[in-house]
Amino acid sequence: MIHDGHVHSPYCPHGTSDSFEEYCDKAIEYGYQGITFTEHAPLPSSFKDPTPMMDSAMKIEDVHRYLEEIEALKQQYKGHLNVYTGLEVDYIEGYEHETTAFLNEIGPLLDDSILSVHFLHLKGSYLCIDYSPDVFQKAALQLGSIDAVYQHYYKTVASSIRSDLGPYKPKRIGHITLARKFAKKYPAKHDHLHDLSTILHEIKNRGYELDYNGAGCIKPLCKEPYPYDSIIERAMDLSIPLVYGSDAHQVTGLLSGSNQLVAKAVLSKPQQL
Repeated sequence: MIHDGHVHSPYCPHGTSDSFEEYCDKAIEYGYQGITFTEHAPLPSSFKDPTPMMDSAMKIEDVHRYLEEIEALKQQYKGHLNVYTGLEVDYIEGYEHETTAFLNEIGPLLDDSILSVHFLHLKGSYLCIDYSPDVFQKAALQLGSIDAVYQHYYKTVASSIRSDLGPYKPKRIGHITLARKFAKKYPAKHDHLHDLSTILHEIKNRGYELDYNGAGCIKPLCKEPYPYDSIIERAMDLSIPLVYGSDAHQVTGLLSGSNQLVAKAVLSKPQQL
């Protein structure tokens, strides 16, 4: 089944106002059989969003309306497109208890979900590592080097996989190489294959899935999927289920990364939803 398992929505504060129906209609046009809406879950109430506009995630008061609209879509597109209810949940070091409480409440209402790392804990504060090249450079200055940022990101991803977030913890791990979003400007000196191998084995050992995310292909300072091809090949060698995700924040982003990514994800025989 050709499925896009990582799609955002009009509820994304840093996306567009493109409607759910526009996403669904375009997915059908492109020949998809399924789509999972994975809007950014609300951040923990005691966590201060470090982005300038504080727009990293949907508001808590919008969650149930978001879920209701997707439930209505399932009936509207029945027989034409399989629509799944999901969220992209942030793993934030130090906020595991609040994240677990949220998942215990909302988890029973979800069909699918992704666990991602966007925020890094650095010397008593947090940074959104993919917000901009300037923020990435700030992290490198705080940690002492570009490689230290990559290493810290991969360490945090590994922690997200190991973390006990309760029975509704997402089983798909999102864009594990997001730290490379600005690699053409801030390349690492080392390949960090040991860190990435650790992540893949943690995913394998827990029976999780891997988000095969095409968004990096259209980022001017990245130009590669998350994760990149050789890491995807290692994941396939380990028989880790891959689920292609465009990570679209607007309708025109549904095919970011090209059909080749979709083909690879299908060839890897991802777990069916």
